[in-house]
Amino acid sequence: MAETQGEIKYLIFLGCAIPYRVSAYELSTRKVMEKLGVKLEEMPEFNCCGVPMDPISHEMMLLLAARNLCMAERKGLNIMALCPGCTGALKKVNTMLKNDKNLREEINKHLKEDGLEFKGTIDVKHLIQVLNEDVGLEKIKTLVKKPLKGIKVAEHNGCHVLRPKEYMGFDDPEDPKILKTLIEVTGAECLDYMDESQCCGAPVAGVNDRIPLQLTKEKLAHIRDVGAQALITICPFCHMMFDTNQIRIERMFNEKFGIPTLHYPQLLGLALGMPPEELGFRELRVKPTELLKQLGFQGS
Repeated sequence: MAETQGEIKYLIFLGCAIPYRVSAYELSTRKVMEKLGVKLEEMPEFNCCGVPMDPISHEMMLLLAARNLCMAERKGLNIMALCPGCTGALKKVNTMLKNDKNLREEINKHLKEDGLEFKGTIDVKHLIQVLNEDVGLEKIKTLVKKPLKGIKVAEHNGCHVLRPKEYMGFDDPEDPKILKTLIEVTGAECLDYMDESQCCGAPVAGVNDRIPLQLTKEKLAHIRDVGAQALITICPFCHMMFDTNQIRIERMFNEKFGIPTLHYPQLLGLALGMPPEELGFRELRVKPTELLKQLGFQGS
């Protein structure tokens, strides 16, 4: 992380899916981080994080991730990623190459063809890790202009932001606290629910889509049972399962949920006093109309 006279600066790694399928996640993140004093620099040379190539070609995954890391090293800035899968791949490869001299030398032989060399001089963090560790809860509290009192939500961390623990390492995968704490900083209440750490099913959607839709349906039922007004996510693919696919799930299983799914920076943005239209709320498939009315945003 580059920091000058209190300035926090990161390269933002968007990955492949976010700009095209959940652009509100990117938009709300940029708006919120600007408000919090975090400068995000672009990383136009980035390529895929490598996750889709593993385990088809483990070496290709290593090379794709290593190239991104080298791009960041050239700029002398740490990476902030929004997608847990991207974060996990970059964190894992960064750790592997820093700790394994033989692997580093082998990867650097290939990188040399592109004029690159992995040196191990930068770190990778997910958005919520930056908010928790670099911005800090106290600073966020001081900037909250519109506490979300009376709002009850549930959270879904997803799998990759927490696991494998030896590479992610910033929260407990069995009892995660950071996202809940960040939600509560906004003034909203974060409710516990059954099977909270259960996967949404997105990783197997390309093989058999009924299985992930069933898993998501079960989670939505548990979230509905505790009376949550919205679900908060920090992963583009989890968000698509709960928001994009919710109406399809309702039809398939003859259920009714109507649970809006917000990206965490959208929730935080509301608490910071930003209007919904600046945070990409129109992109949401399940509209949080009642929630926004309760907060005094009419016609949103």
